[in-house]
Amino acid sequence: METPAKKFQTFEDLDVYKVARSFRRQMYEASRRLPEYEKFGLVSQIRRAAVSLTNNIAEGHGRYHYPDQIKFGLQARGSLEELIDDLNVCLDEKYVPASEVEELKQEGWRVLALINGYLRYLRDRRGSGNSALRESTPTYATTDEVTLLDLEL
Repeated sequence: METPAKKFQTFEDLDVYKVARSFRRQMYEASRRLPEYEKFGLVSQIRRAAVSLTNNIAEGHGRYHYPDQIKFGLQARGSLEELIDDLNVCLDEKYVPASEVEELKQEGWRVLALINGYLRYLRDRRGSGNSALRESTPTYATTDEVTLLDLEL
């Protein structure tokens, strides 16, 4: 017996949001261990970018037109890449062990692959002739189908 496809009701149901949210929590945890003198510098920057990542996924999902959803997806992707660079700063300044930075970066690249898959899905839907959203079951990649080789858009 085939199970019916899951219908997405809110942004919280999106795999891309779930994985990005987990990454945001990991980045917050890492930022808590940075030196006190970075509290208003790098710590603040990491937290703003991490919140921007998930906020833009959520806000884009709430938009009616595909071009608006794509725009917010691109902003989420930019915030994610900013976080990857912040991890490079943590590595360069020896604030976080290299092994932990590498694990966080790998998770960041996983989030990037999901964002790119979601953007592809939105662009494909937009190309179907109407820029307004229609209620349907999404067919974009799940976390199981995404590989790190699929980073290009």
